[in-house]
Amino acid sequence: MMMTITDFLFFAFAGVTVAAALGVVTSKNPVHSALFLVLTFFSCSAIWLMLEAEFLAITLVLVYVGAVMVLFLFVVMMLDINVAKMREGFVSYLPIGGLFAFLMLAIMVYVVGPVGPDVMGTAALDNAVVHGPDYSNTEELGEILYTDYVLAFEIAAFILLVAIIAAISLTLRRRPKTKYQTPGNQIKVKRDDRLKIIDSDAEVLK
Repeated sequence: MMMTITDFLFFAFAGVTVAAALGVVTSKNPVHSALFLVLTFFSCSAIWLMLEAEFLAITLVLVYVGAVMVLFLFVVMMLDINVAKMREGFVSYLPIGGLFAFLMLAIMVYVVGPVGPDVMGTAALDNAVVHGPDYSNTEELGEILYTDYVLAFEIAAFILLVAIIAAISLTLRRRPKTKYQTPGNQIKVKRDDRLKIIDSDAEVLK
C-alpha cells in the first residue's frame, strides 16, 4: 500500500511526539524538560489538526503552551532545585517504573493493535466521513458539551471553582513575620505623624 502525504505527516508528528516525550523524562535539566513538553504539545496539536479537531488543537497551544508551560518555566527557573538530590533514589524506583511503563505499553498495543478489540472502530476509520468546508468542529463540540454532558461539565466547573477559592484562601493567610502595608492606615496619616520640626542652636564648624 502506497503511503500518502497524510500518512507521512501523521507518522512524522507522532515520532516527534514520542521523541519529545522521552526527552521530558530523560533530560537532566528541568528547563529542558519543560521545553521538550512544549514540543510535545505542539506536535500533538498538529495531529489533532489532521484529525479535524481544530478547537482542541488551538486550545492545547493557547492554554497549555501559552499559559501553563510559561508558569512552569517561571516556577522552575525561580526555584533552586537540587537536581542531584532528586535523582539519588532514581535507581531504586526504576524497576517499579519499568513495570508500569511495560503495562501501559502492553495495554496500548492491545487496544490499537490488530489482535485487540475493535474499540477504535476500524470499519468507521476506513469509511471516515469527509466534512464540507462549512463544517464547524467547535459548534459540534459545544452542542454535545452543553446537551449530553452538561451535568458533568457543571460538576467539573464547580470543582474548579472550589479549587480556586481554596488556593486564594491559602495564599491570603496572615503571616506574623511578613511585613505588609495597610492602605487605610496610610491614608489616615497626618503631617504631624510623619514630620517633626526641632529647634536647635546652630553649631559653628571649626
